Amino acid sequence: MVPTILVTGGAGYIGSLTSQMLVQQGYRVVILDKLVYQGSFQPSWATFVQADYADRAALTKVFQEHRVTAVMHFAGYIEVGESVAQPLKFYANNVAQTITLLETMKAHGVRNIIFSSSCAVYGKPQVVPIPEDHGVHPLSPYGRTKLIIEQMLGDVHRTQDLHYVTLRYFNAAGAVPEQGIGERHIPETHLIPLVIQAAQQQRPVDIFGADYGTRDGTCVRDYLHILDIARAHLLALQHLEAGKPSDTFNLGTGHGYTVKEVVECVERVSNTPLKVLLKDRRPGDSPQLIADAAKAHSILGWKPQFSDLEYIVRSAFVFAQQG
Repeated sequence: MVPTILVTGGAGYIGSLTSQMLVQQGYRVVILDKLVYQGSFQPSWATFVQADYADRAALTKVFQEHRVTAVMHFAGYIEVGESVAQPLKFYANNVAQTITLLETMKAHGVRNIIFSSSCAVYGKPQVVPIPEDHGVHPLSPYGRTKLIIEQMLGDVHRTQDLHYVTLRYFNAAGAVPEQGIGERHIPETHLIPLVIQAAQQQRPVDIFGADYGTRDGTCVRDYLHILDIARAHLLALQHLEAGKPSDTFNLGTGHGYTVKEVVECVERVSNTPLKVLLKDRRPGDSPQLIADAAKAHSILGWKPQFSDLEYIVRSAFVFAQQG
């Protein structure tokens, strides 16, 4: 029997690319997405169900009709600033609704789940690069929702027959223009597409905080191309299918770039000089987030292949030019 993977949030930025990779590897894919961030989604290569992942009736129908064998859970609100302003919205959507998903999985005997988590669980790091056993002290409600879900998975795993892999992404970035996949958040909040938009529209770039204890005073992030993230999900699924233990893995390159360095890279790629406006720090931002991904290297056999900053920015720039 061909395995069937339910992908929640599978119409989104990373979920859609991962879903395509699953199909290319011979899996059947059912995508469940409410389409909060886009108007339409009609994949010819997967079954698509437009529904909230907390819709128990819709979930039950999917599990019954498609004999789901595993779940990849991407669905959830992602904007850090919005989570600070509207924490209950994030707890209701990200945490409470995941409970419904886990309950429905249990009711239908589905044991394997791969969860899209975040380096936001770490908060302000005490050690850089950050290993998985670093303390977890999220600075935002968004990060706390990711941590709570991680803890839920651990608790259910210890008491029921649930197996999980949690993937803590550092900064997902880049595009796959030839497949029409790239960042189009409304509103856009991620640095690389924002700077590219500024270059295209000939307007200034806002930098929030230039007084951090980093090499040029701006925040440092570890950028990871979505092709590398998607491939990590395939390896995580194979890990669980092989009966290997539940675990948590960082996904990152081990090298960080400052906000100013990202701006300079966009200037080179776009051949456009940019004016920078320095503004106050934003609440919830950590000064420096760089991954220690040695565990994913050794256990999953995963290493990033497409995550050079120039490649990431160039792919995102080509995608943006497509309109």
